[in-house]
Amino acid sequence: MGLVLMLGLIMTLYLASFAPLSYGYDPLDPTGNITIKWDIIQGDVGNYVAKVSLFNYQLFRHVEPPGWRLSWTWEGDEVIWNMVGAEATLQGNCSRLKGNLPHSCEKKPVIVDLLPGTPYNMQVANCCKGGVLSSMIQDPSKYGASFQMSVGVGSTSDTETKSPYPIPANFTIELPGYTCGPPLKVPPSRFTSDGGRRWTQAVGTWNVTCIYSQIRASLTPKCCVSLSAFYNATIVPCPTCSCHCQGLPGASCTNSSSKLPPLLQLPHDATEEAPPLVSCTQHMCPIKVHWHVKQSYREYWRVKITITNFNFAKNYSQWSLVMQHPNLGSLTEVFSFNYKPLNQHGPINDTGMFWGIQFYNDMLLQSGDGGNVQTEILLNKDAGMFTFREGWAFPRKISFDGNECVMPSPEDYPRLPNSANTTFRFTLLIIPCLLILMFLL
Repeated sequence: MGLVLMLGLIMTLYLASFAPLSYGYDPLDPTGNITIKWDIIQGDVGNYVAKVSLFNYQLFRHVEPPGWRLSWTWEGDEVIWNMVGAEATLQGNCSRLKGNLPHSCEKKPVIVDLLPGTPYNMQVANCCKGGVLSSMIQDPSKYGASFQMSVGVGSTSDTETKSPYPIPANFTIELPGYTCGPPLKVPPSRFTSDGGRRWTQAVGTWNVTCIYSQIRASLTPKCCVSLSAFYNATIVPCPTCSCHCQGLPGASCTNSSSKLPPLLQLPHDATEEAPPLVSCTQHMCPIKVHWHVKQSYREYWRVKITITNFNFAKNYSQWSLVMQHPNLGSLTEVFSFNYKPLNQHGPINDTGMFWGIQFYNDMLLQSGDGGNVQTEILLNKDAGMFTFREGWAFPRKISFDGNECVMPSPEDYPRLPNSANTTFRFTLLIIPCLLILMFLL
């Protein structure tokens, strides 16, 4: 028995050693990641032209403003001579070079996307989106970004390198929660021209995979869920201290937008996100999702979903809501939102994604009168599974912008009126009637 326990302990420690490789796994999007593709499209020893692309292969998690900031560490003394479609934030110290100065001499350059409306002579295909990347479901045409740059060595000693095209290391995209792996050589990319009649091939291609972890993004949750139903007068609120507790360090809240610090009333730096300042509530979450069972018909039932922004410092653009509910496979109609089932469990369709309609409600505004979006959904009653009992009518899990929300305890879910009380009242009514009937007979 002792030997078995010892072997079990060794196996547990062995498997635990691999935990960092899987901490970003999301069962609702098991293959989701952001991939950086590094293509050498032409060049000579020590000097080459690279096309760098970022692709967001995540189903429902997007990159919102201020966007990605790509950086890496050069292997040697490389410099970026020029760049189109993006720019380095710093030129750095180029005093060692003579003549025309490079675009950037930084050992670890930070690259940002150009803004929409950039002059055409500074653009390349699929560039200039301000660092924003849509998710695969919301807008497949805007899930990628690209730029092109000319790379050269900064000194003659670096031309005698073992690799004609040294690939940098330590890639990051400077987005909360993302961690990037090492560059891996893959089959060369192919490019089309002349309307698809000619194909060219990259000299070499490397991929860098970046995965997301909610724990690494934030130690505290970012949203919570409240529940209510037409058959119960009780509203189940978000659990107390779902995202933070008032008075604790780092918990910044206010009861009125008129009390906002002056800094928050001014435009923020486009490369920085404003720190959260939420409305003072018992849950202290920037986002609250409310699920209300509104009506019940003969063959259908109706639910109202409301998303409220309690963050005074942020607008949520291209937001998304993912939820699990056993009756989503019978969803008949969605009002005011877009919807698509995720079908992550084969024939069991219990997971779906909601998001806003462009130019209508795809922007969730800061806390205030307009700080909410809402929809109603109509679901068919499946006679084999439908019930209002035991909290079945409420979702099992909800995520906002890819971050899982805190749910109330199942013990607190709104319940149907106690049938025992109804029986008792009926008994009190029928007994006197029976006594009167017996007396008359």
